[in-house]
Amino acid sequence: MSIRHGLLALLEHGPRYGSQLRTEFESRTGSTWPLNVGQVYTTLGRLERDGLVAQSGEDGAGHALYAITDAGRAELHTWFEQPVDRTSPARDELAIKLAMAVGAPGVDIREVIQSQRRHTVKAMQDYTRLKAQALAALEGGGSRERDDVAWLLVLEQLIFQTEAEARWLDHCESRLIRLSATAPATAAEPGPGPGVRPAPGAGTEAGGVGAGSGVASGGGAVGRRR
Repeated sequence: MSIRHGLLALLEHGPRYGSQLRTEFESRTGSTWPLNVGQVYTTLGRLERDGLVAQSGEDGAGHALYAITDAGRAELHTWFEQPVDRTSPARDELAIKLAMAVGAPGVDIREVIQSQRRHTVKAMQDYTRLKAQALAALEGGGSRERDDVAWLLVLEQLIFQTEAEARWLDHCESRLIRLSATAPATAAEPGPGPGVRPAPGAGTEAGGVGAGSGVASGGGAVGRRR
């Protein structure tokens, strides 16, 4: 997540102070990625160091205001124009967990998958409920329509993400079942051990367990202030 560019985008609408930026950022994203004031001011300090923002006096309450500079606008517009780089995907905790669970002593990887699936489905249901609320707010034509549109886009991304994660978990379980069925049983590994690796030439489909999936973890449902 680029807090740096998010703050620049908000400052393009006019000078803001730290707490105001935090409130507007969370309103725009539905508090999906909450910030604290320390993060905001640390980021503003780095932006000022890089010449992308500058202090712009104070408001009537004595809050120090920050304004975007021409260099900051150029940086922001470049960010909007360039695609998000996917050649180096962010570390995904769920993919790492399943990769480490393969063959781990005393770990039932299928139970790990089933537990995550229950959590993912619950998150998907929560996101769908929040989407219905966001749509209702838009149809009501409230004064915060811009924030509601932004929140709806974030919610729909979360829904698509959790749907993909649920499908990937189903695939992982099916993969384990197929590998267990074809793996030779040994005295050291009785039964369908989850850590069995395929014989040479077997299991050539893409997306095997632990294959660095780019699907992000569903996580808990986010709260939306209403």
